[in-house]
Amino acid sequence: MMVTREEADALLRKYNPNEALVYHAYSVEETMRRFAKEYGYDEEYWSLVGLLHDIDYGMFPEEHCQKAPELLQEIDVDDAFIRAVCSHGYGICSTIEPEHFMEKVLYTIDELTGLVYATALMRPLKMEGMSVKSVKKKWTSKTFAAGVNRDLISQGAEKLGIEMNHIISLTIEAMAGAATKIGL
Repeated sequence: MMVTREEADALLRKYNPNEALVYHAYSVEETMRRFAKEYGYDEEYWSLVGLLHDIDYGMFPEEHCQKAPELLQEIDVDDAFIRAVCSHGYGICSTIEPEHFMEKVLYTIDELTGLVYATALMRPLKMEGMSVKSVKKKWTSKTFAAGVNRDLISQGAEKLGIEMNHIISLTIEAMAGAATKIGL
């Protein structure tokens, strides 16, 4: 893959002018990087998949995960990259089921980053000192971050075969390390 992070970021911003969507993309980018590091995969590749996972959402929400392959052709990404991006919407806006480990991680943490972000917004110190317990407490409140699909997160964790506390912990760690970058 020949695309740079700067090229990927420019493409993201071209199709996602809303800063909240960019912060979400950065959250997923850093979380994918953390998981790649944890499990011995290519951190740059995984982080770029995370960065561009919602490439089509900002301008084409009704075609989410359908328009992405066309937009991603503007940069030099391979079929595995495109498949991962499209598979994260499985069961909602895509029929491509996450099969590979990277795809399963993306599927799981996409919604989870939203819950962690919303939890941070309610805390005086934002990400600083956030614990798994803090996130799990908010998880049980169905009215808190009601748009976050907790079932998808649980299904993803099951597909991964990784304990939920570990998934949440890595997500918190990744997002805390990028707090300024993600607007926290």
